Amino acid sequence: MALPESSYERLRAADCADEVAYVQACLRLYFAGAGAAAVSTPSLSVANVADIARLNKVATFVLKALSRAPAQGRPAELFHWLDTYRRRTVSMNASCIMDSMAIHDVLRANQIDFVFLKGPFQQLLLYDDHFMKPSGDVDILVSPVGFFSARDALRSIGYEVAGKSRSVWWVRFLGEQHMTRGDGPRPSTVDLHYRLQQPGSPSPRDADGFLRRKRQVEIAGATVPVTSAADTLLLSCISVAKALFNREPCAGYVCDIGASASRLGEADQQLVLDAAVAQGLDDTLLLGVRAADVLLGGAGTLLSQRATRILSRIGNEDLLNMVIAPWLSSLRWPQRRTVLWELCGRAPVRYLAEAGWAASADISRRIFERPGNRE
Repeated sequence: MALPESSYERLRAADCADEVAYVQACLRLYFAGAGAAAVSTPSLSVANVADIARLNKVATFVLKALSRAPAQGRPAELFHWLDTYRRRTVSMNASCIMDSMAIHDVLRANQIDFVFLKGPFQQLLLYDDHFMKPSGDVDILVSPVGFFSARDALRSIGYEVAGKSRSVWWVRFLGEQHMTRGDGPRPSTVDLHYRLQQPGSPSPRDADGFLRRKRQVEIAGATVPVTSAADTLLLSCISVAKALFNREPCAGYVCDIGASASRLGEADQQLVLDAAVAQGLDDTLLLGVRAADVLLGGAGTLLSQRATRILSRIGNEDLLNMVIAPWLSSLRWPQRRTVLWELCGRAPVRYLAEAGWAASADISRRIFERPGNRE
């Protein structure tokens, strides 16, 4: 979901280069490990650092990085805010896990093939921690043929389709619907997907493959389906491409790419690249890897070497700001069709097909997302 423009107003008006650099330094410290040098603390706006970390969903990464520094070497006010944010994240994600288990039980009972996307389960596998990033929704993927059965199963435990996601644009072009349940002390939301990318960026050729390759992991005493290690990396790259299309901050997704890629040896990287080629997502994968290298540091790996050619006309500084500070008025954004051309491998036939799909989606959105047409 696009963030409201008001979220950026203060940051756009401020000169927050030092704060952006500080958050980036903290992320690099987190991924470098305990032996890394502490982050220097110049004169900073705590409010701006907090906004940057919150909008990018990396506040807990910053907190863990600063926890390694001596108490006198970290801003006390910022550390207190980050700790409070972490506590709220724990509460939110604990609720998300409970909702996920109820969803798991009803879909299993109805023999519906599905897999959990993102969320606390993925965070546990990537970071050994369920509570790295706030998860307000439960995201699940089903096959197109199982979509309506899954929706009916969710209705049986109190979920209903949110009005805004009933339109043709949501169901046909986005391939998802939001379902909400508000009969308890807190609302609960499920994002039910049968597609994995919005129009404007290349979609996987075989979304059902994510279901076939799923792995089973034990969570809270139950075995639940989550995406394979390779598909987790691909999905994070898809999320980065989507965020860049919408000009939203996405450092949290880029951290997931860094965490996923760091677990792969060279042979595994080649297997992931081959899988991405088969899905038509090799350039999407490499864009995500290049973003991770720019944000977190990295070079020399197979994927990093291949990634340097993606959006090569965009300098590293601009790409960094596209990822972590897209609100900057000085940022030189590439045209969306230029990014799509690159992500389609500069193949004219595929580019025309994806551009046509995006144009059809835009027309549908203009027609069906008008206020008078919403149910």
